[in-house]
Amino acid sequence: MSKLVPPHGRAELMPLLLPEAKRAERLRRARGLIQVPMTSRETSDFLMLGMGAYTPLTGFMGREDWRSCCGDMKLSTGLFWPIPITLSCAKGLADRIAVNETVALVAQDTGEIMGELEVTEKYTIDKSFECQNVFRTVDPKHPGVAKVMEQGEINLGGRLTALSEGSYPRQYNGLYYRPAETRALFAERGWSRVAAFQTRNPMHRSHEYLTKIAIEVCDGVLIHQVLGALKAGDIPADVRTRAIDVLTERYFVPGTYIQAGYPIEMRYAGPREALLHALIRQNFGCSYLIIGRDHAGVGSYYGPLDAHHIFDTLAPGSLAIQPLKMDVTFFCYKCDGMATARTCPHGPEHRLQISGTRLREMFAKHEKIPDEFSRPEVVAVLQAYYDEIGR
Repeated sequence: MSKLVPPHGRAELMPLLLPEAKRAERLRRARGLIQVPMTSRETSDFLMLGMGAYTPLTGFMGREDWRSCCGDMKLSTGLFWPIPITLSCAKGLADRIAVNETVALVAQDTGEIMGELEVTEKYTIDKSFECQNVFRTVDPKHPGVAKVMEQGEINLGGRLTALSEGSYPRQYNGLYYRPAETRALFAERGWSRVAAFQTRNPMHRSHEYLTKIAIEVCDGVLIHQVLGALKAGDIPADVRTRAIDVLTERYFVPGTYIQAGYPIEMRYAGPREALLHALIRQNFGCSYLIIGRDHAGVGSYYGPLDAHHIFDTLAPGSLAIQPLKMDVTFFCYKCDGMATARTCPHGPEHRLQISGTRLREMFAKHEKIPDEFSRPEVVAVLQAYYDEIGR
């Protein structure tokens, strides 16, 4: 019997991806159905549903689940769920679709038929209500708010059958793991207490410090990076992977970490997204999620430790996974090492504040990047990337 945490709300994972042997026939049938395009965010959610990362959802949410999720962070059944997972379309297209009709879902960016949706509900939403609850703002400059405001007028709810994972398994071979596969890897290694580290950036010294703290108290760490669409200026996944590889190969003990990726698209919803990231990692088999400074934040919409505090508001039993709350980290020249305010008694004049944003600024301004900020091997990988795009 597995010693790992159970999937969210169920004893077993619930992937919605049809077995490969049955897909060809269903894809032929799907070509004759009404086709509904999915935005990049919706395609990302589709992939997460397909692999079982959104267990126990059976498809895109209907109105009651949407409203309850936005307002109370629960599904209509009462099960905890912090961010709505919805599919939208234009009103003209929705008018052509009958309730209980099955439609084909198409990735907007590639034109590929990805799966089928048995439409059980068509409904409109109050987009401002969703944004205010999920993002704490209706400012259209917020990238997550902008996505919601730009989506179609009508939401389609219903049961999903996934027929494809797009290019992800081929493009990220050796990095793309489904929840059932990470659980199998953990079991093979005898891990039962696993910490997940979420990243959309190459790992600098603060990230290294946080993950090594987790390794000290757990059996191992899952370095779990975002493979879905990012915002302008973020480092592409292939470059990020190379940077993490050189870091872990030179500075981590073998057998204490697994690097993997998953196809989520960031919403930049700060505290609410931290909760979703935790729920997802529970499905991947992790007992803990590392929550550092401004987790899943953007700009100044959230306080640096808001993602810590939101976990304290949850009703007991909302999640089986627990947060590993880490204070703001920095390099202290007096301590001669990485530290936090809980472990370092020295003033700010002795501290080098470290962040991915600051690292990108230094590359853009051609500043020398000190070893205390990022390992030189990591800097070399990133410098080659910036030199290439600067040509």
